[in-house]
Amino acid sequence: MKPQVYSEIGKLKVVLLHRPGEELENLTPASLEDLLFDDIPYLPVAQSEHDVMASVLKSKEVQVLYVEDLISEVLKDEDVKAQFIKDMLIFNNVNSVDLIQNLNDFLLKFDAKALFEKITYGVRSNEIDLENNSLSALIRKDFPFFLRPMVNLYFQRDPVATIGSGISINRMSTGIRRRETLIMDYVYRYHPLFKDEEIPRYYSLNDPFFIEGGDILILSSKVIAVGISQRTEPEAVELLARRIFSSNESFETILAFVIPPVRAFMHLDTIFTMMDYDKFVIHAKLADDLEIFSIKSEKGKLKIDREQSKVKNVLKSYLKLDAIELVKCGGDDLIAQDREQWSDGSNVLAICPGTVITYSRNYVTNALIRKSGVEVIEIPSSELSRGRGGPRCMTMPIVREDV
Repeated sequence: MKPQVYSEIGKLKVVLLHRPGEELENLTPASLEDLLFDDIPYLPVAQSEHDVMASVLKSKEVQVLYVEDLISEVLKDEDVKAQFIKDMLIFNNVNSVDLIQNLNDFLLKFDAKALFEKITYGVRSNEIDLENNSLSALIRKDFPFFLRPMVNLYFQRDPVATIGSGISINRMSTGIRRRETLIMDYVYRYHPLFKDEEIPRYYSLNDPFFIEGGDILILSSKVIAVGISQRTEPEAVELLARRIFSSNESFETILAFVIPPVRAFMHLDTIFTMMDYDKFVIHAKLADDLEIFSIKSEKGKLKIDREQSKVKNVLKSYLKLDAIELVKCGGDDLIAQDREQWSDGSNVLAICPGTVITYSRNYVTNALIRKSGVEVIEIPSSELSRGRGGPRCMTMPIVREDV
């Protein structure tokens, strides 16, 4: 399967998801900050809500792939499985030689599917008898986990991004999430769907700078928007730009949006997403204040300019449109703006031009989106939203039709 994403709104054909699992049951109040959560979702309801989203996608003739199925198939190869375990322990920053050996022996006993589940759910410290041969483990015996749960995995947008006919295997900004990128590296490297395809890689998990998929928006076959945010560094944007411009892709401009480095605005797609050719939903308080740089290639070098216009005019210019409509998240109500921004009212997923999936709880924003002429498909979100991510965050498009 060859990746193909040249817009945010082309009819979605193939998408990657992860159905939340028992990793969420291993969240505790004490671990929330380290694991990047603000609250503990109730798993059965979160799964039910996620299933609704998947059923909506399938009803629109979207092929839904689950990362748990893909990596489980990859890990059926015993040699790949052994190397994956070694790499996973490195990415978990396990440094004790004895602890590494014990964890390696413990994990090798699981079959492919159970191994993925165990790594995802976390390895508790009482699951392994170390027989007092690891000082590191003994000192940390009161820690609940030797391998912490991967609770953010249902946000599939961040570890990898499809860019044109290639992919970006992202270096995540927090250590707790870098294992997710390793999973996607193995999927694209070894799964039968992808391993025999020549898929360009525009970013690698071994690259030195941080970048995450929530900051990468494909606005058209000519223009990419990338957020410089709490999770993505400007050096990463430059590196990505050089590789894309030196490829055979059609992209001519990267627009770098500078986002305030605060939790509520962690990625570009938490404040700004595309719904139709000329319609976007945006954080009400940032609509006129975002600093934007344009990046182009000129004689083999990057040419970077500060854009002097506001967001609407910059989009009109680069997308070559007569008009742009920006729907403000929460409208003009200051309370609704903050409330619905927090629950990802700006994070919508376009499944075709003019049709988006949104969280039902953002009813003020949803009404305004409908008023703009865009069809809104609401999904329940009382528990999924506790992870601070919306429908776009949970989905990673692999193939979209061209527009």
